[in-house]
Amino acid sequence: MALDGKLLALARKQLEDIRHHNEDAQAAHRQEVYARLPRVQQIDTALRGQMRELAGLTLWGGKAVSEDLAKLEAENLQLQQERRTLITAAGYPADYTDDRYNCPNCRDTGYTDGRMCSCLRRIYNALVTQQLSTLLRGDERFSKFDLGLYPDLPNENGNNPRECMAIIRDFCEAYARQFDGRGPNLAFSGGPGLGKTFLSACIAKVVSENGWSVAYDSASACLGAFEKERFSRDPEEKSAAVATVRQYLSCDLMILDDLGTEMSTPAAQSALYTLVNSRLTAGKQTIISTNLSERELEQQYTPQIASRLLGEYQWLHFLGTDIRRR
Repeated sequence: MALDGKLLALARKQLEDIRHHNEDAQAAHRQEVYARLPRVQQIDTALRGQMRELAGLTLWGGKAVSEDLAKLEAENLQLQQERRTLITAAGYPADYTDDRYNCPNCRDTGYTDGRMCSCLRRIYNALVTQQLSTLLRGDERFSKFDLGLYPDLPNENGNNPRECMAIIRDFCEAYARQFDGRGPNLAFSGGPGLGKTFLSACIAKVVSENGWSVAYDSASACLGAFEKERFSRDPEEKSAAVATVRQYLSCDLMILDDLGTEMSTPAAQSALYTLVNSRLTAGKQTIISTNLSERELEQQYTPQIASRLLGEYQWLHFLGTDIRRR
């Protein structure tokens, strides 16, 4: 995924703050123990002296040096055992004064063997989601999806809306919790007020909480960013749009809400094609929600767009009556 330099710098700063917080906590614990158990401080001083002595001995070889190393190792183990006994006898955990890390893999540096650690990637993805998912309120939960708002009688086509929506809810929850970046693209269709936006938000929240980057925006705002990228003459606005579009194209999950409500212009059609086709080509998952039927979608968009949306997306048809009115 293409990384945004400003967001990456901010992610590094957050990880640095975490590292400093852990260092301060470890120092406070050590001073607390030293004040209560002066012998522990004496042992730590002795252990540091042994480390310096060990470094000197390793520069030499021979039988005598080997004997000194063995003696030093035995003394070191004895001091460590005494230290551990003193600390636990005083009611502290054995690791109370040890170095503290949120991530033991990189020790809160953000990198292992020159590669970005998953902990830094997780912070970065959370910042991407925060920036590009302004529609999220933060209280979306699958458990709040009330099936009691859907009719429990067959409609004119013989389908029971409540039963159908229970299946869709369970499918969406499994989709979110099992998200791995390789699943199907989804299209939510149906009239207004049937829960498409709410379930989209529930998916976005779970996926982002699991460490993936999510962009969740309305179709009009998203496609508007593409237009600003191409046509804006304001350098700052254009630069911001370029960064936003790059994230739309590269984030792990893109959720496009209310497709069909945007202004239908050639620029918007071009932007939608770029978004849909680029993410399909890159193997990135996308979810769209729309009030349009499949036939209406074919009438509103170019054949190239319609072909991809109808052929490459798994469609979920929401049933019932407008929940907002009820």
